[in-house]
Amino acid sequence: MVTGRPRATSPWRLEAEGAHLRSVRYLYILAVYLAAPLISLVMLWRGFGDRSYWSNFAERFGFGERLPPGSVWVHAVSVGEVQASAALVTTLRERYPGIPVVVTTLTPTGATRAKTLFKDLAHVRYIPFDLPGSVRRFFNRVQPRAAVIFETELWPNLYHQCGRRRIPLVLASARISSRSVGRYRRLGSLFRDALARGVVVAAQGEGDADRFKSLGADPERTHVTGNIKFDFSVPHDIGERGRRLREFYAPQRPMWVAGSTHAGEEEIILEAQRIVRGTHPRALLVLVPRHPPRFDEVAYALQRAGIRFVRRSQRLGEKAGAAAGLAEVLLVDTLGELLEFYAAADVAFVGGSLVPIGGHNLLEPAALGLPILTGPHTANSADIAQLLIARGAAEVVHNADELGDQVAMLLSNPDERDRIGALGRDSVDSNRGALGKLLGLIEPLLRG
Repeated sequence: MVTGRPRATSPWRLEAEGAHLRSVRYLYILAVYLAAPLISLVMLWRGFGDRSYWSNFAERFGFGERLPPGSVWVHAVSVGEVQASAALVTTLRERYPGIPVVVTTLTPTGATRAKTLFKDLAHVRYIPFDLPGSVRRFFNRVQPRAAVIFETELWPNLYHQCGRRRIPLVLASARISSRSVGRYRRLGSLFRDALARGVVVAAQGEGDADRFKSLGADPERTHVTGNIKFDFSVPHDIGERGRRLREFYAPQRPMWVAGSTHAGEEEIILEAQRIVRGTHPRALLVLVPRHPPRFDEVAYALQRAGIRFVRRSQRLGEKAGAAAGLAEVLLVDTLGELLEFYAAADVAFVGGSLVPIGGHNLLEPAALGLPILTGPHTANSADIAQLLIARGAAEVVHNADELGDQVAMLLSNPDERDRIGALGRDSVDSNRGALGKLLGLIEPLLRG
């Protein structure tokens, strides 16, 4: 056995690796330049149906307001990540009131949620396309002292600029699937270089940490901190807000919520509601589509099917109250109210799971003590879904018959609802703590 110091990498090999990295980077940049006009056209086209796609569009290319230097930049791609970042943003502002916080997001719904959630706590803007010029303009205008990116957002040019400008970068509540690792490895040297530039990985689990290390993350900077989504807190008055909604829309009526639904799910849910009303003729379904551009589409489908419904945008008043009393379905065509309707309901179905979207936030109804139903497609939060299912706090349904039968059974059994709801609440409470571990990684960077 030969011992001693490891052999140094030969100069020609280092030069070859550097040349390969430059080639891959040029190819990546070329691909982004080719894709950016197409993505821009898609967003501009969507703007005809949803004007929020046009709002602050220049920020997509790094333009926008110049902000005070020395901020903490938090990136949360869409609504779920924005919600997950809330505990961190709030705590940072409480502990470091002199340090501004900038929150970026990719989607209009994420930006809307961030502005509603953070109000004066943070500046909210769009993250730029990963083009070299756009990224430079973004950093010149934001000038952060540290960056925190939630979950799995690997942007090589953004990471590269963080490294060049010596901006510490933390991947918070980071997760990566085995399937995603294969995709990233096709551009192996590019992502190895991005992750090797002093990036701190705060992974959700051991498997995530191992996969990040296999992509090039520094083992000494890779930590397992858990999922920060468990550390969210519901508003102290959420119970009262839910009670008021229940009194207005469904006094002395059973009520269940189908939240964050997608195309292809509403038909299944409406068939399930027909089954539910066979046992509970006065049951009210609260239907909450995920994306605002689909509100009118879902309303038209309800109208075409001859279903009595009322829209949430038809605000409180005698006429709205009378319509709600006769309705089979309440269509929530407003933003930011799903949590309140969960607080008002007896049972929750969480959408994006009966169709292959990957599922949405199961923790909000769990924290409120609701029995949860979900479809089989839960890849977006597979570990959370597995935990809640294993503990008996959630159940998987595959079709309208199963969904309708389960909702009807739960509406008939308040004691069973309470038992299952308590399991969900305990599951959330027992998994809190990721925020403290994440702050333990971020705060030394702020002091430095």
